[in-house]
Amino acid sequence: MEFFERLGETVTTTGQAAVEKAREIQAIARLKGQIAACEEVIRKNYLEIGQKVFEQRKENRTVDETTFEKQFRAIENAKKGREELKRQIEEIKNPSMY
Repeated sequence: MEFFERLGETVTTTGQAAVEKAREIQAIARLKGQIAACEEVIRKNYLEIGQKVFEQRKENRTVDETTFEKQFRAIENAKKGREELKRQIEEIKNPSMY
């Protein structure tokens, strides 16, 4: 009987570990999706800045950086968010380090 009890404990422990690993993978995938969204915000705002600079230069106007404040803020916020999400992924992967 002891053999079957140990076998049951092993199966239970292994099953719990598998469930926990699946949760970690799911959380990391969700965070990576959020990182991709941050990177899209960064890319979009860089493109908007570039387009506005091009248009202003094309019309021989001086480039007015104050017109880009919204984009600058969006880029900075997205970069901060991306770094925080990366930190969260590392925390999931290496919980003993945090």
